[in-house]
Amino acid sequence: MHGLNRTRAPWIGAFLLAAFCTAGCAADMPANVERSEADPWEPMNRRIDSFNQQVDRYTLKPIAKGYQKVVPEFMRKGVTNFSSNLRGPLHIINNFLQGDAGEGFSETGRFFVNSTIGVFGLFDIASRMGFQRYEEDFGQTLAVWGVPSGPYVVVPFYGPQTLRDALALPIDFLADPLFYYEHDRYRYALFALRMIDLRARFLGVESFIEDSFDRYIAMRESYLQHRRFEVYDGDPPEDEDFYDDYLDDLPDPE
Repeated sequence: MHGLNRTRAPWIGAFLLAAFCTAGCAADMPANVERSEADPWEPMNRRIDSFNQQVDRYTLKPIAKGYQKVVPEFMRKGVTNFSSNLRGPLHIINNFLQGDAGEGFSETGRFFVNSTIGVFGLFDIASRMGFQRYEEDFGQTLAVWGVPSGPYVVVPFYGPQTLRDALALPIDFLADPLFYYEHDRYRYALFALRMIDLRARFLGVESFIEDSFDRYIAMRESYLQHRRFEVYDGDPPEDEDFYDDYLDDLPDPE
């Protein structure tokens, strides 16, 4: 495994420091918005979210738009399939760690079939053969093991997380086969292509967030509800207070 070149480390640290400084200068918390119990670090999170928006607006978003416009749909589908297949080991490990052997073997079959017959995952042959998806990560495994979600947090460059999921991210990265690919140039290129493809897939749904009363709150509540849905495998306990809490967080009409 090739790590980061040590001579680059100071530059990376300086860049991250600049990111936090920039984030601290913008997006103060609105005075008429009540603090959510799930988000005790909201002032800091809003500033980091504002920084992430600026980075996205001038880098990843325009690149993703160009990618979507220039690259044919069937090729984009192949990139999506390839990226999804590389996460196979992550899903396999976590299904077994959660005690779901059947799901773990299904994901194992998916990864084997798509990596061979599906040409390194470019084609999702496994779905046609009846292998179901069971996408689990280490954050979900910690939840199954009883670790509480902790506060909502916005990670610089990465976006919304719970504290539990943010702490599990490094382990998720270590389960990615691409992380161990020895040729730095190709590895970084594939990581970049994966990010661009993922961002392009969100272009069609981001209007819901952008057109909301408060973009930050809409993003937070959407993420927390979706993550809860994932943790409970699509069948979360009924949460009658969700909509009341969501409406309470919105600014009062003037």
